[in-house]
Amino acid sequence: MGFFIAQILGGLGNAAALFLVAAGLSLIFGVTRVVNFAHGSLYMLGAYFAYFIVLAMENAGFDGIFGFWFSVLVAAIGVAIVGLVIEILVLRPVYRAPELFQLVATFGVILVIQDLALMVFGPEDLLGPRAPGLKGIIRIGDGIVTEYDVALIVVALLVLVGLGLLMQRTRIGVLVRAATQDREMVGALGVNQSWLFTGIFMLGSALAGLGGALQLPKGGADLLMDFNILAAIFVVVVIGGMGSLKGAFVAAAIISVVNVFGVRYLPSSTLVLMFVVMAIVLITRPYGLFGREERPGEHGQQGSPQRPIRPAGTTGKLLWGLLLVALAVLPFLGDRYLLVLMIDIVVLSLFAASLHFILSTGGLVSFGHAAFYGGGVYAGALLVTYAQAPMELALLLAPLLAGLLAIIIGWFCIRLTGVYFAMLTLAFSQLLWSIAFQWTEVTRGDDGLLNIWPSDWASSTFVYYYLVLVLGAGGIILLRHVTHSPFGYALRGTRDSELRAEATGINARHVRWAAFTFAGVMAGLAGTLFVFSKGSAFPTELEIARSFDAIIMVFFGGVQNLSGPFVGAGAFTLLEDWLSRFEYWRLCLGLAIIAVVVIAPEGIAGGLERLAMRLGLRGREERA
Repeated sequence: MGFFIAQILGGLGNAAALFLVAAGLSLIFGVTRVVNFAHGSLYMLGAYFAYFIVLAMENAGFDGIFGFWFSVLVAAIGVAIVGLVIEILVLRPVYRAPELFQLVATFGVILVIQDLALMVFGPEDLLGPRAPGLKGIIRIGDGIVTEYDVALIVVALLVLVGLGLLMQRTRIGVLVRAATQDREMVGALGVNQSWLFTGIFMLGSALAGLGGALQLPKGGADLLMDFNILAAIFVVVVIGGMGSLKGAFVAAAIISVVNVFGVRYLPSSTLVLMFVVMAIVLITRPYGLFGREERPGEHGQQGSPQRPIRPAGTTGKLLWGLLLVALAVLPFLGDRYLLVLMIDIVVLSLFAASLHFILSTGGLVSFGHAAFYGGGVYAGALLVTYAQAPMELALLLAPLLAGLLAIIIGWFCIRLTGVYFAMLTLAFSQLLWSIAFQWTEVTRGDDGLLNIWPSDWASSTFVYYYLVLVLGAGGIILLRHVTHSPFGYALRGTRDSELRAEATGINARHVRWAAFTFAGVMAGLAGTLFVFSKGSAFPTELEIARSFDAIIMVFFGGVQNLSGPFVGAGAFTLLEDWLSRFEYWRLCLGLAIIAVVVIAPEGIAGGLERLAMRLGLRGREERA
């Protein structure tokens, strides 16, 4: 019994820092409706700040308990100031933009902070100091728990009580709770929403920094801390219910205790346990343990009806035709490297277009679209490796298998909306990633499946480029055609007003499910083309980063423009290829992403369209 109690206390000790970071994220989301993907970066900065402040305090002769806890507090305040800068410079200009623009902006902040941390703190992992006065252990029967874990539990409880008192007993808390329920009404009552948002963002950032600083004695500081905790904090916030502090505390405890016992009894499942828990919770309680149902227009939904996207007119069709002709003659003008780069652009364009179809036309924001892209990658690789299937058969079957995967995942996800839908797709994507990473007997894990090459007739880069161009361009054209078909208009109807769509006889759930499946097939086709172009399949094609590549490409090009996926994929790939030659390429890419969101939220294609309209080259009725 003592062993189990010690294990539970150890899990709760791990949950303390997780709760602090998740509580900050939950506060920010509850008031501003911003899903801050840079929250993990603030946690990382908290650890780095605390490390160097502790060193400074030791050099000044304050190396005891006071020096350590003072350093933790100052680190949290320092991160709050960083949060202030981020909120004013990045988020405040886009508060009135669709919520997903804010999400992409915070992803750009992640890249900026990564390289700034590299420049300032260096690439080496920093070993954190032990907490003075808390270096011992406590024995509970045949189990042990560290004194510092007990201290973390106490700190987490004090923060929870303090936040509860702040929310229930102060005017600021009243305003926060009111803004969580109805931001517009708070603004109508004369409350300065901008400064309310700023204050809450600073408080949430301080909590993230506090969590990172307190984690310093348990693991030190390193440049991977942001992504290592990012998935966990979103899982905690979603399980607990977006905006619920009590939910964040309960969910952090559940996830941490499950992980502690999972490491001991199910070590091969440690990467996926928390996503299994999240999937179970969202399937049984769609809005988390203590969450509330989202209203139309809140995060992840398209909100008010968008402008209609009409078929391209004569000018648009002529431009598309000229582009295809240029791509067709490219092999005669460029070298092999250019062809390889264009293969990547066409493949990623199809991947981005499949996401754009459900995101823009259907209003379904997926954080796990890589599940189907990676599903196509692995389906093609497994067919070749174990069934000795030729490339032609793999190109036919792998997208269908990805579509079957989309049917299964969609059955669980489609009944959810907004951020809960997005996070459940992420959970399933991470489930598939963990299978690909840990089922080494079949997938060979991180070593990957190799020698997945095209058939002899398509083995040359020249020929395979044309194959990719035909299938990739054909897939994009098919997606455009479906968008303008009666099915596409039905899908838009469910996006703009589900109640009106249902009243006209449209089964909104079935329409979304079919669209989700179709997008999965197209993403699977992109993945299959990719695996034959590279000759290998690795779990990285199922990672969160791959899903966010697609989101960024869609927003780079323009969410409300059917040309956006191709333009965005091309710009993103070329920019990444060029910037990756520099040491701090993430900084430049992150700034470029933020610039697009803040300065040109309509995206590159939308900006070009607006310019064409001003020059009189295109009529307003010819939006494509």
